[in-house]
This record gives sequence, C-alpha cells and structure tokens, in this order.
Amino acid sequence: MSAWGVGPFQNEAAAEIAQDGAYALAEAFDVALDPDNDYLEAEEGHRAVAAAETLAAVLTGDTSALTDAALRAWVQGADPTELTHLREHALEALDRVLGPGSELPDLWEDSEDADAWQGDIQRLRAALS
Repeated sequence: MSAWGVGPFQNEAAAEIAQDGAYALAEAFDVALDPDNDYLEAEEGHRAVAAAETLAAVLTGDTSALTDAALRAWVQGADPTELTHLREHALEALDRVLGPGSELPDLWEDSEDADAWQGDIQRLRAALS
C-alpha cells in the first residue's frame, strides 16, 4: 500500500471505495470500529477516511474532493436519505483513525505534511457534523 498525498483519495487503499459504493462505506466504518481490533492499520484507516469523504459528498453535495469520475457519478446519483444513518459511524471512525492505536497518526507524525493531514481530517469532521 502506498500513499502519495494527504487527501482522502491519494492512496491505493482508498481507491477501492470507488468500486463498491454504499456497501464499501459501511464496511470501512465497521472495520475501523471493530471492538476486537486493538490496532487500526494504515490501510483500514485510509479506507475509513475515504469512506467518510464519500459520505460527506453524498450528504452535502460537494464532490470537489472526489478524484474518481465514476465515484463522483455514483455520489451524484445516491439518495442522501438512504445514507444519513452512516454519519455517526463516520465520525466515530474518524475519531478512531486519529486516536491511539491507529497507525496513520504515527505515519504522518514526522512528515512535513502532518499538519495538512490533520487539517484535512478536521475539515472532513466538520463537513459531517
């Protein structure tokens, strides 16, 4: 797995969200929030962030952060009322991504882009709130 930027879709793991739509959103949040998982690997963290960004796009109509044309088209055709129930799961998953026991903060910690990554997650949290 590789990351090439701080954005939600600037890594290979997040690209999978574009292929599976609503199912992928729920699954990404479920994996991130699994109480049996003591440590959240970077790949699962990336998926949760991408799923949260996708959900935010569905709920707000702002697709500017979506880099995949097929995902953007799916979002534009999605019914926000059918996905609203995932909002709280998305916020909890983002908390898990940022919290202790998550690999992503450790990976970004020493990077010159750490503040930008943190800022992007906070922007996403605000969009979902």
